[in-house]
Amino acid sequence: MEAEATRRAAGIYPVDILEDDPAGHGEAALAYYATLREGARSSPEVFSLPTGEQVKLEASSACFCAVYPDAPQHKILVLVNPQDTKTVVAVYMKESWWATEDVLRTSDPAREGLMKVQSFGERIVLFLLNVVIFGRLERNLDDDHMFFLPHSGKEEAKILWRDGAAVGFYTTKAKGSLCGDGTGACYLLPVFDTVFVRRRYRRQGLGLAMLRDFCETFREDEALGVSWPISPAMYQVCRKFLAAHPEERGRLWEVEPPGAWGQRGSIWLKVQLQQSRHPDSHPGSSKEDVNGHGRTSQDDGPSQSDNREGSKERISGEELEKDDQDCTGKGAAGPLRRACRPELPGQKPGGGPPTPGCRGGPGGSAHRPGPDSQGRI
Repeated sequence: MEAEATRRAAGIYPVDILEDDPAGHGEAALAYYATLREGARSSPEVFSLPTGEQVKLEASSACFCAVYPDAPQHKILVLVNPQDTKTVVAVYMKESWWATEDVLRTSDPAREGLMKVQSFGERIVLFLLNVVIFGRLERNLDDDHMFFLPHSGKEEAKILWRDGAAVGFYTTKAKGSLCGDGTGACYLLPVFDTVFVRRRYRRQGLGLAMLRDFCETFREDEALGVSWPISPAMYQVCRKFLAAHPEERGRLWEVEPPGAWGQRGSIWLKVQLQQSRHPDSHPGSSKEDVNGHGRTSQDDGPSQSDNREGSKERISGEELEKDDQDCTGKGAAGPLRRACRPELPGQKPGGGPPTPGCRGGPGGSAHRPGPDSQGRI
């Protein structure tokens, strides 16, 4: 498309120009989707993929995704590949389609390093990194349990920008925030909750940088948490961080919500205990978790306690340091299937039963699968 080529040449990207108006954006997307359903054009336009393949702009190739699980009225219209309806190839914004990778770019030189998510455009970037990039493209698709569900609009998050591109993120649970919708319990300390670094940027110390930023952000707090269960890869990050920053060893805890003393375990103590048992190994180098709550290896998937927030699965740091995975497989795109659904103009958000996705693709809304007999999700 000529407009797309012109925008790319001019260095214009959605996060820099999108108004902070989720309602207005949703109305514009619904209006455009209505024109697709009407099929007013005799020959549909096409969207060109970087591979040279072209996708027809038809209602059957488009569906809506709720950006927040707790606010389904705030949604974006996405274009899926007809050959693989679980893969998002473009997002409709500012009366035009934008390739997914372009939505993750910025022309603002001030966006560099870790930046707090504030605008709706930045929330869309966070959603795409989480649900599309990690959820579909850069995880082991044979394991449909290893993903984060979309983050709440109230959840504190930072995006890591590097050379004009969003390359990772981390989110935190604020002290005093609710542990979940179905409970009145609140977190008793700030918690480092979810974290992700894109594949080609791993093994560059970015996980360490995000953990360090978290600790510096909450410098006044005597205790800080990392969400249980900590994955093997995240244990490696914690081990390296605490070895380099001994002043943080008494402050960083592995916690279950809400983080009372009986729900905390010293991360540094666990590192030391593991090293004393196996001097040549580190926490996370074997499949057996060191926290005593079960296994949190890649093969087993994450474990959860009964009182954890029900709307999100966590694998804190699972993708930070490990080798590249094979991204082929038959696994369904869990987070995309749970976040996206077709929607008719005028339909109330979230109203009615879940509907099938685009051409049998993603459909339904976010939910938490029930635990098995061992408490794993």
